[in-house]
Amino acid sequence: MRVGRWLRAHPSDVVDYFVYVVVLNLAVEHLPRVLSEGFTLSLLTALLLKVALEVVLVVKARVVARFRAAQTPVGKVAAGLLVWVVAAGSKLVVLWLVDLVFGDRVSLGGFLSVTLLVVCLLLSRAGVRRLLDQPGTTTPGSRNGPPARA
Repeated sequence: MRVGRWLRAHPSDVVDYFVYVVVLNLAVEHLPRVLSEGFTLSLLTALLLKVALEVVLVVKARVVARFRAAQTPVGKVAAGLLVWVVAAGSKLVVLWLVDLVFGDRVSLGGFLSVTLLVVCLLLSRAGVRRLLDQPGTTTPGSRNGPPARA
């Protein structure tokens, strides 16, 4: 992965960010353990979550590739344990980062609430991406043009 990719926002990254803002603020409103002192802090928290979860997804993809490439039962078990460590550890890392950056001004609750939040973030992101990537729309590298207008 090139460093330049991280410095330029792709339209899907902007959409992801807005989805994260909405989901995070819904969590703040409806989950008593998820707190943010204000909208600006929730915007910054959503940005931190976007960056952290992108890194987690890259790490997870590499671990899953290692799992699939493992030839021996011991290698499969070791890679499977590593997948579990990344899945569980990423939630702890997110909690730690939020605490480090925002202190008491933002709280994502505990392990269960942050797990629920991350699952909702990723499902919402996937749903919005799927919605925006309907047949007949163009995406970079697609072979079909835009639909004809009458």
